[in-house]
Amino acid sequence: MFFPITPITIKPRKQKNKNDCFVQMSNQLFTNLLVNHNLDLNIKLGHKTIKTKVKTIEMDPNMMLIPENILKDFCLPIQEYKFQAIYHPDLLTLELGPVIGLLTDFPSNEEEEPHFRSIHAFCEELHHGITEIGGFFYVFSYDQFLNRGYYLINGKWSPFEHPLPDVIYNRIHSRKLEHSEPFKHFRNKLEALLIPLFNERFLSKWEVYNQIFHEKHLFPFLPKTKIYTKEHLYELTQEFETVFIKPVHGSQGRNIMKLKKEEDSQFSLQTSIAALNDRSRNNYLLDEVHQLIKQILHNRFYIIQQGIELVTYESCAMDFRVLCHKTLNNHWQVTSIVARVAAEDEFVSNIARGGRILKPLNVLRTCFDQKKSVEVFALMKKLALETASTISGSSTGITGELGIDIGVDQEGQLWIIEVNSKPSKNFEDGLGKIRPSAKALIQFCTLLAFESTIVKEDH
Repeated sequence: MFFPITPITIKPRKQKNKNDCFVQMSNQLFTNLLVNHNLDLNIKLGHKTIKTKVKTIEMDPNMMLIPENILKDFCLPIQEYKFQAIYHPDLLTLELGPVIGLLTDFPSNEEEEPHFRSIHAFCEELHHGITEIGGFFYVFSYDQFLNRGYYLINGKWSPFEHPLPDVIYNRIHSRKLEHSEPFKHFRNKLEALLIPLFNERFLSKWEVYNQIFHEKHLFPFLPKTKIYTKEHLYELTQEFETVFIKPVHGSQGRNIMKLKKEEDSQFSLQTSIAALNDRSRNNYLLDEVHQLIKQILHNRFYIIQQGIELVTYESCAMDFRVLCHKTLNNHWQVTSIVARVAAEDEFVSNIARGGRILKPLNVLRTCFDQKKSVEVFALMKKLALETASTISGSSTGITGELGIDIGVDQEGQLWIIEVNSKPSKNFEDGLGKIRPSAKALIQFCTLLAFESTIVKEDH
């Protein structure tokens, strides 16, 4: 059955005595929520339900006054809130939400305010967006899940005992941590509590390649890619002028090698591996290259990939980051596209390696005429959406956000370079506003929160 979602404002009120436990709401809100003409009311927030009674009084529309002791029982700081509300008449239950928890890893020091590393500013943006739209947001680490989270109050992230979330957004920074035994125990706990976790893990480059490889309509946009071996090194360097060697589980442009064919069967090597910075030169033999790479591999998997002559900007390497999010109707939408231009003397465009951000159409116009630029830009959106749909349909768990890196060659052909399940939050120009990508995440969390209410129980 469909129940309408109504935005409401919650204000705390002090009780006159211990029996004063009534929730008060305006007559208009009472009508809008289709509340039965019954004084009994259950209020549900997160995974907790509290029984109370309701009175209607003359006050601002869409407003409720809730006794402070009920807010405390919900583990909410005493202050005014906006929430989305659904009334379930068969259960006499008013559900408030969404309660959104952002999961990440960060240094913990009880004496200092926490810093959430590369997503700290983004956490503040999500807090302000959720406060504005309606809901409750906090940040936590998996090892303190049931004990402590951090809520932004008076401009400071303060620790508190939090309500269980309706949905969790995974922004763990470490692949290693996601594969640890303690994290697996945490995941099992979420499953037992029926709490959805989305973007539950990092994607590997080889996994993404194989998912796209088997889609006929996307295959032409893939650079030829193989798992790195000596045989594949010889095969691809014979077939292509340039190849890239990348870690299967890499990110942020780290540990990448670019190999380019020169004269006399020699190769030039560029690398973003700090330990090899002094080994970049133009006269390697292929056997020498392989011996050098073997020192780096340490039994880790790397891929070797066809190099493509992509368009550049002011002679600097460039690609495009397309951010995609799931919508309320479970379709994908593009929320942001930027051109990423590499720093001088860098061959990767990642912001973490000094790259800069430019408007995509402006940059495309320096490479193609107006008509071609618009065509490429439109196709870029379409390709990103098709890729997002394929990856989310092939991956385990819930996927709500993907960052898709696309290159454009000299002819205007598009190439899928990489897909990220935890895209950087430092490349969009927010200008102090709540960005479309943040709003899309909040909407998706709201969808997950209220979708799962039918199967959740009070814990």
